Amino acid sequence: MECYKCGKANLVKKKVDFVQFGISLGKFDALVCQVCEETIFEGAVSKQIEAKAKEAGIWGLARKTHIGTSGSSLDVKVPKVIVDVLKLKKGQEVIIEPTGKNKIEITLV
Repeated sequence: MECYKCGKANLVKKKVDFVQFGISLGKFDALVCQVCEETIFEGAVSKQIEAKAKEAGIWGLARKTHIGTSGSSLDVKVPKVIVDVLKLKKGQEVIIEPTGKNKIEITLV
C-alpha cells in the first residue's frame, strides 16, 4: 500500500514503540512509510494501545478548567489527575507559549 501522506513509498509492517506522555506503552504492529515515517495503527492495534494507556492510568487525561486571577495576572488551574500523573509541585518552573491562535503549550523545566 502506498503512503497516503507523501505518496513516495509503500508502507511496510514494523513493530513501533508507542510513547504517550513520555511513557512507553510497548511495541505494536504498524504500517510505516519508509520516506516520511508516517505511522498507521490498524483498529485492533489501536484498541490494544488504548487498553495499555488505561492500564497505565494515562488514558483520557484531557480536562476542562477555568482561567482565574492572581493579582494582576491570570492563572490556570491544573486538575489533580494531571498533577498526579506529571508529579507537578507548587513553585515548579514552566515555560508557557502560544502554539496557535487558540492553543498554548506548557513545558516543565
